[in-house]
Amino acid sequence: MSGIYIHIPFCKQACHYCDFHFSTSMKKKEEMVLALAKELQLRKSEFENESVATIYFGGGTPSRLTIADLKLLIATIYEQYTVVEKPEITLEANPDDLSESYLSDLKTIGVNRLSIGIQSFFEEDLQLMNRAHNSVEAKKCLEIATRYFDNISLDLIYGIPDLSQNGEQTKQMSNERWQQNIETALSFGIPHISSYALTVEPKTALNKLIQTGKIASPNDEVAQEHFMILVETLEKNGFVHYELSNFGKENYFSQNNSAYWLGKKYIGIGPSAHSYDGISRSWNVANNALYLKALQNDELPNEVEKLTLEDRYNEYIMTGLRTIWGVSLVRIEQEFGIDFLNYLEKQSRKFIDDGLLSITDDILKPTLKGKFLTDGIASDLFYLNLE
Repeated sequence: MSGIYIHIPFCKQACHYCDFHFSTSMKKKEEMVLALAKELQLRKSEFENESVATIYFGGGTPSRLTIADLKLLIATIYEQYTVVEKPEITLEANPDDLSESYLSDLKTIGVNRLSIGIQSFFEEDLQLMNRAHNSVEAKKCLEIATRYFDNISLDLIYGIPDLSQNGEQTKQMSNERWQQNIETALSFGIPHISSYALTVEPKTALNKLIQTGKIASPNDEVAQEHFMILVETLEKNGFVHYELSNFGKENYFSQNNSAYWLGKKYIGIGPSAHSYDGISRSWNVANNALYLKALQNDELPNEVEKLTLEDRYNEYIMTGLRTIWGVSLVRIEQEFGIDFLNYLEKQSRKFIDDGLLSITDDILKPTLKGKFLTDGIASDLFYLNLE
């Protein structure tokens, strides 16, 4: 079973923290949709012996597309690929795009899962992040969406700095306000929540605001407190913390993202999209004009990198530690060899002694204390040099 990811490179406006590939101009939207359909056609041989189990529209903001656009792309997949009987078809969406008629039509064309970019239910947070929606729209869209869909995920961001009325940074988001964000999400009966610490990426508006002193840098200690509140609150409410940033009730885990983390094959369609076939990784050019030009000439605008044994080991360490499934020591030995197993055991010893990692039934996982530090721990376990 494999997945198809389609990157929709359009947004209404640029969020201050975002470094994903997108354009705020919709002038080339029709050409882009046709190019996406063509790429799907050109790459069908990659899944000749595979069945498509998940279709994921990400971005960017996929809800900027019309129902007709989405219907065309879904139809193209069904025409060119073998699709399982009930695939998971996810659409990422912003609250301000989700009218009742749009939601109703999404269900009609086969979309059965929504991932809604709420980020916060507080107006000041949304303004600081330059989100296109407001707090009223955030709540209203969930009221409507839950009438049409039961499989809904929403995004929340924690560790957001506060602004005083005169624009000077005064403090970080309080624990109480973060708790309110979580409780508001829970009040809608949402079965899946993805939540991330606000991070500062180079070349973003947020980075510039911090460098010019208009906003303070996010505080790691505050973010860690918010993370612990998040884990405790959601687990009390029946959610499984199945990946570092993802919480789902039973039967509501993201099938698409779980496939990534478990190392299954997927094709990434669209500018900047990545693909993985188990041996190599490829990525499309992150430029709309160059992408369109290549597809108009029936060319694939991508680069391919064959992964070394070390690359595949490092990826397994990174994804395994982030998930509920952990890192299998048996798999490490069988797939990568005894040298890698010995190295992993040696490198992980200090984290086990510090109570940040644990081994149970030959599965290496972070403890609750170590979860927030998972990415840093993983980097210390990477196999960088076999010499």
